[in-house]
Amino acid sequence: MPSPAEYTGSLVIVGIGPGSRDQMTARALKVIAGAEIVIGNNTYLDQLEPLLVGKNVIRSSMGKEVERAKTAIRLAQKRHVAMVSGGDAGVYGMAGIVLEVLEHEKAEIKVEIVPGVTAANAAASRVGSPLSGDFAVISLSDLLTPLDVIEKRLEAVFSIGIPVVLYNPKSRGRPHNFSGAISIARKYLGENTPLALVKNAYREGEEIIITTLCDVEEYYGKVDMHTTVIIGGFESRIWRMGQDVKGIITQRGYHRKYVY
Repeated sequence: MPSPAEYTGSLVIVGIGPGSRDQMTARALKVIAGAEIVIGNNTYLDQLEPLLVGKNVIRSSMGKEVERAKTAIRLAQKRHVAMVSGGDAGVYGMAGIVLEVLEHEKAEIKVEIVPGVTAANAAASRVGSPLSGDFAVISLSDLLTPLDVIEKRLEAVFSIGIPVVLYNPKSRGRPHNFSGAISIARKYLGENTPLALVKNAYREGEEIIITTLCDVEEYYGKVDMHTTVIIGGFESRIWRMGQDVKGIITQRGYHRKYVY
């Protein structure tokens, strides 16, 4: 390892939100523009293609996160590197593993983490205001977290009646985790509890379905890794404009304190 005085580069871990330039922060755009090297998953780099002209781009794939982190840290000792991550890099993103590897390797490079719009925020904005107060986010992927741990967490959050956002709800390798989560939700929530399925929020192929906990089976075939699921809580209800269903509102408590 170089001595601290020899670290002349920097590493910025950038949350790019849903991926479109309109949904990225000004800081995210600035640090990508100033980077010599941009590293990331193929999916996220494809979304940024117009911003990558003239840069050294290093592409990676799912399952290569540790290798990607090590590469970024090594290059950032001498170069200005941007590591891109979908949504917010600190929420199921690359920030955690990069910092763990950095700590293990005892490198003393300059590091910045740039926040981005999470999938929960993006999906919620497309269906009204389902996350107005307290809420929880749980990933149904059991690649890194045992399924029994995920199920305990689901029991806990559904039992207290707050809205719950489910990431990574269903894949070919684990087709039953989503239906299992719905079964747990039904132990604590009424059948008319509103539920939103938001696929590809703010991206090409966006699809939005508003349904209820009772009727969600009808749409199981629509759910995949690109879907963010929002299950309402005790204070959530369907939001209508006239006769049209527009989304979900979760009351924060204003109705108990104010007349409006």
